[in-house]
Amino acid sequence: MTEKTKILNEKISSFCDAALIFSEANRRYFTDFPSSDGVLFVSEKETIFFTDSRYTEAAAQTIGAQFVKDSYNLYDTLNEIFNLNGIKKVAVENSYVSLAFFETLKEKLPDTEFETSAALCCAIDEMREIKTSSEVSKIVKAQQIAEAAFNHILGFISTDKTEKEVALELDYFMLKNGADALSFETIAVSGENSSKPHGVPGNKKIQSGDFVTLDFGATVDGYHSDMTRTVCVGKPTKKQREVYNTVLDAQKKCLSVLKEGVSCFDADKAARDVIVSAGYGDNFGHGTGHGVGVEIHEFPSVSPKSKSTLKEGNVVTVEPGIYLPGLFGVRIEDMALITKDGHKNLTCSPKELIIL
Repeated sequence: MTEKTKILNEKISSFCDAALIFSEANRRYFTDFPSSDGVLFVSEKETIFFTDSRYTEAAAQTIGAQFVKDSYNLYDTLNEIFNLNGIKKVAVENSYVSLAFFETLKEKLPDTEFETSAALCCAIDEMREIKTSSEVSKIVKAQQIAEAAFNHILGFISTDKTEKEVALELDYFMLKNGADALSFETIAVSGENSSKPHGVPGNKKIQSGDFVTLDFGATVDGYHSDMTRTVCVGKPTKKQREVYNTVLDAQKKCLSVLKEGVSCFDADKAARDVIVSAGYGDNFGHGTGHGVGVEIHEFPSVSPKSKSTLKEGNVVTVEPGIYLPGLFGVRIEDMALITKDGHKNLTCSPKELIIL
């Protein structure tokens, strides 16, 4: 069907005859078609997207009618295809298929041997890590929408607004200005709430002197963007400036080492060492970054536990933070496209402390 399915076939041919892909994100990755239901069958001879009648017409228009079948008699059709083409061993995504559903597969496809190791998921993850120019273009478009939203929200934030109102305004702006969806639930937290890395916006009104941390993103054609900025409403304290500048230095340090061949562990360490040296090592508990694509969190992971190495075509976030419980928190996040000799920062919004 596509170059992607051809590459997948080459990767899986050594351990199976075909693959069944059930996860929504992976279906979208291979077909460019969004749906809440469906299964993608991939083999050397043919590729078929099975879905129910809600989607068949739209899928045929997007993918091509020759590649789309109604899933009403899915298992009977699969049994016929397997028998006709001598397909004996089929790989499934072990990270996505539940035990209950796997029992159904074995019952409905009794003559089929299933490859249940991580081999299929690993093959797909390897492909998804390396973004094509088309994928990067979609991420950039999504990021441009997010940055326009950030510019807009700077004029909206004030001491008569609540965290929820700020989050909803960001969401509305992105959806009104080209986003197909939000990348994730927008984070807009202020004051002591900003010490929670994934705090939930509430009815707290923003107060003078608060740091406001904004973590948000847009989705375009199935691809996500992700950015975080921390701004100050009113005059920051000496402590706030110290923490902010430490995070900014850590973020810039990590960006400075990014290029193909650098280990994700070392990329994380570049940022973490700055924060540790400043005495805030215990206040930075999460990884420095993650891959972004058809899912908001995908490989590679930039963290102390990562065993991955950066490759040309990776798109990763760089988002160190310092979180002081009961006081405030700071996080600054860009997305970077890894190149052979360095990186291209896909985030253009300013990072120096903005005082509103």
